[in-house]
Amino acid sequence: MQQYTPNQQNLQAMLSNLNIAGLKNKIIFTLAMIFVFRLCAQLPLFGIDAQNFANLAATNNLIGFLDMFSGGALGNVSIIALGIGPYITASIIMQLLAVVIPHLEQLQKEEGEAGRRKISQYTRVFTIVIAAIQALVFIIYLLKTARGAIMPDVNLFAFAIGSIVILTAGSAFTMWMAELMTERGIGNGASMLIFCGIISKIPFYVGQTSTLVSGNSALQLPLLVLLVIFIATMVFIVIQHEAARKVIIVNPRRQVGNKVYGGTNTFIPFKLNPGGVMPIIFAIAILLFPTTILGLVGQANIPNEALRNIIINVSNFLSPSGFAYNAIYFLLIVGLTFFYASIIPNLQPKEIANNLKKYGSSIPGIKPGKPTAEALDKILSKTTFIGAFSLGIIALIPSLACDFTGITTLQGIGATSLIIMVGVALDFINQVRTNLLPKNYESFLKQ
Repeated sequence: MQQYTPNQQNLQAMLSNLNIAGLKNKIIFTLAMIFVFRLCAQLPLFGIDAQNFANLAATNNLIGFLDMFSGGALGNVSIIALGIGPYITASIIMQLLAVVIPHLEQLQKEEGEAGRRKISQYTRVFTIVIAAIQALVFIIYLLKTARGAIMPDVNLFAFAIGSIVILTAGSAFTMWMAELMTERGIGNGASMLIFCGIISKIPFYVGQTSTLVSGNSALQLPLLVLLVIFIATMVFIVIQHEAARKVIIVNPRRQVGNKVYGGTNTFIPFKLNPGGVMPIIFAIAILLFPTTILGLVGQANIPNEALRNIIINVSNFLSPSGFAYNAIYFLLIVGLTFFYASIIPNLQPKEIANNLKKYGSSIPGIKPGKPTAEALDKILSKTTFIGAFSLGIIALIPSLACDFTGITTLQGIGATSLIIMVGVALDFINQVRTNLLPKNYESFLKQ
């Protein structure tokens, strides 16, 4: 009989677990979609000289910032240059409208799966509209400011019309891939695509930093300090992402025949950061939409001098490296964390209180019904407040550290990227664990 070492046994156990609940197929599907996304990011628009555009955009901080989240798709002027941004922006709009428009709120809360499908359809329509607007602005930027990136023998009218259609279709294709990954793969599709985009740019930033530090030995100590800050930030992100306030729930005992069921205490976990990486992604999308429009329009040849100066000043005011951007970014993260917590179905104090009362469960020392709902609301408000402000502070630390140390080449891998990377990785691991639960129960029943 063949003997296996502990390492070989662990490897065999891991491989067998991959087949549980179709986990292997989900991972393979997710990787296949990521491969298609990365392939499309390398396919440039017809008539574009990608190298010339990269040279022209090298001095534009806004283009570089947007390119990081598109995984190089914007820098290559690829067919999916707009990335997942229009879809995220449309999702934000729909979630905000669902709060203020009763019909949408009814679709979201009362009509179940059918209502959510209608809202998803509205979101897709908004995505196409936003993508078409962004494509138009980007083509205007190419024609007015980055004309050198367009090949000289190209018909400009045909190029403009064709590029707008292709970029819009590319955004719709990216949205379709994200939804398909969410449905059939592992993790949130939109977050996974952004995660892959950020990861793909890390070698570029590392190369820039090594060139900078090798040319100036005085930056070696600041680089070490910066790396320590980055690692500490990642640790705090993990702690903040996993931290939760556990509310003890007392369950009643039920006697069926001669057997007694229940009576054990459970708990409801209220996470400090219930929205995960979504408040960060939403905050970026909200900030990038006006800054993208202002930045690209501001570089066009506007005849009115006063209007052009206003646009340029506002664009500089909202620059990703400016104080106003960081302040608005912090406030958006705080506000969106509260907003996201308020719309999550399983974090509604009244519904939780009603469900507890229905099943005879209660919180120790608190009466069922309205008092329980009020107590849960206070707990949720306090935990969300702590989580929102800690998330906002964490989001600013690496960027401020880059400015303090003078190593701005790593500014692209700031807190925003770190939070998204760590958050998406943790969500991915949690979903893998969820898929492995049937295996754990099966092993328990066999014992």
